[in-house]
Amino acid sequence: MTSTASGFQRARRPEQVAARRRAILGAARDLLASRGPAGVSLADIGARTGMAKSALLRYFETREALFLEILDAEWGEWLDALGGALPNTGSGPWAAERAVATAVADSLAQRPLLCDLISVMAGVLERNIGIAFARDFKQRAAENTDRLAQLVATALPWLSPDAAHQFAGAAFVVTAGLWPYARPTQVVATVSAEMGVADPAAAFRRNLRAGLVTQLIGLSAQADRTTAGAGDDH
Repeated sequence: MTSTASGFQRARRPEQVAARRRAILGAARDLLASRGPAGVSLADIGARTGMAKSALLRYFETREALFLEILDAEWGEWLDALGGALPNTGSGPWAAERAVATAVADSLAQRPLLCDLISVMAGVLERNIGIAFARDFKQRAAENTDRLAQLVATALPWLSPDAAHQFAGAAFVVTAGLWPYARPTQVVATVSAEMGVADPAAAFRRNLRAGLVTQLIGLSAQADRTTAGAGDDH
């Protein structure tokens, strides 16, 4: 590797580039987990890795592209874990739909970094990326959405592929809309507590459950369950 004036050595071989990218992603991920997307700059990541901003930009075209890479990784890890956690049984009307939607909601609530990045993906992160990266990232995002849709369709086989895919997209959108309210500033948190408003984190989980349950029941109500042999528990 070639040394620069600052002491940073540029990676030349593919394995060195891959190792450097992993180091940058790891540092950025740690910072994001503690500060959130708005609190992390390339300078912060550079300080953590010992790299100048210009060096970081050799591996990731923008700060936003770097964060989207972390989002993709978090998304994939969530889906890997979710694969074995979609129950579809219970008692009462729409029990299967409630169980699946609740499992999705609760698993998302347990991943604050994923929720952080989901909440700023469309409005912030996707505003500062190039066309080539955008094509690649959006393809991966579509594949992740398809994976969630397939998991839901497997648990609820009477849903059409379109309905399962619509729910998968809605899970993302509802999370993005609700999450900012789960992380109020200290001033807003103080005022909310004075007003007797529920704990923001608890409210997020409750509202996410409610939103996803409502969405999935609505989609299931439109399905022809008779031919799917799903029973008549509704």
